[in-house]
Amino acid sequence: MINIGIIGGSGYTAGELIRILMFHPNAKLDFVYSTTNAGKPLSIAHHDLLGDIEMNFTDTINPNVDVVFLCLGHGKSISFLEENHFSDTTKIIDLGNDFRLTKDKNFNGKSFVYGLPELNKTDIKNAQYIANPGCFATAIQLALLPLAANELLNDDVHINATTGSTGAGVGLAATSHFSWRNNNMSHYKAFNHQHLGEINQSVNQLQSSYQNELIFVPNRGDFPRGIFATLYTTIEESLEDIVAKYETFYADQPFVTVTTTAINMKQVVQTNKCIISLMKKGNRLLITSVIDNLTKGASGQAIQNMNLMFGLEETTGLHLKPSGF
Repeated sequence: MINIGIIGGSGYTAGELIRILMFHPNAKLDFVYSTTNAGKPLSIAHHDLLGDIEMNFTDTINPNVDVVFLCLGHGKSISFLEENHFSDTTKIIDLGNDFRLTKDKNFNGKSFVYGLPELNKTDIKNAQYIANPGCFATAIQLALLPLAANELLNDDVHINATTGSTGAGVGLAATSHFSWRNNNMSHYKAFNHQHLGEINQSVNQLQSSYQNELIFVPNRGDFPRGIFATLYTTIEESLEDIVAKYETFYADQPFVTVTTTAINMKQVVQTNKCIISLMKKGNRLLITSVIDNLTKGASGQAIQNMNLMFGLEETTGLHLKPSGF
C-alpha cells in the first residue's frame, strides 16, 4: 500500500484526490492537512464524503509518508516546503505552479519533473518530485503536441477555452459568486494567462523551431467543472494524415481519445479522459479538446503520475465514467 498525505486539504483539488484515492486499490490515506479545519471531519469541507470516510483534518504532518500531494495556492508550495520537511524517500507531487517551468524546477536539492504523462512518461517513472500541469495547460498541450512532434506547427495558434467555476478555487471572489456566475460568461487574462509558459515550453520541447504565437483567450463558464477548448491554425496536410499522426502519437496513452466527430464536455466530466476532435476546412485545422479541470486537469492526473512513480499500471484507480445527462 502507498501511504499518502495531502497538504491543503480543504480545496477542490484535495476533495477530488480524496474521492478517487478512497477507491484506489493501492492507496492508504495517512493524513489530510488543513490549518483552518484541523480536528474537524473531512465531510465539513467535502460534503460528498459524508458517510464514506471517517477521518478528520489535522494540522500536523507525518514526514515519512510514501507520497505527499501539495494542493496549495499558487506560489505557496515553496514556502511550505521551506518550513516543513519530509523524509529523503518521500515523493512529492505539487499541484501548484511553483515548479512547472524549467527555470523553477530545482529547489533545495530537489529537481521537479513536469508531470504530463503523454509527454514525459519515462522521466515521471524515474522521478521523486513532480510538478503537476495546470488544467488549461493540459487541455491545450494535448491538443497541440502531436503537431509539434511532427513539426507541423508553422503559424500562430488561436485558442479559446472555457473553464468551470471550480477552476477558481474554493475561496469566494466577485467572479465566482453564484449570483454573478450563473447565466453569465466573461474572459480573463486574455493573451497572458500564466499557463502559456508551460504550454510554450512543452511545444518547444518537441518542436524547437516553433517561433510563432499561441494566442490564448480563457473564459469563465457558468458550470462547475470541465474545460472546453477550441484551437485553430493553418496546416497544409490532409485531415486523414493529421488524424493518423494524432492516433500514432497517442497509441499508448490510455486516457486520450482522438475522433473526427463533434464532442462535448459531458463526455469527460468526472473522468481522467481527454477527448480530441479534429476537423478541417481548406487549410485551416480546428482542434477541440475537452477535459475535467479537476480530474485530468489536476487530481486525476496527479494520481496517474503517482501510479507511474510507484510502478503501477497508470490507469489504476482511474476507471471513472462520465454522466452523459
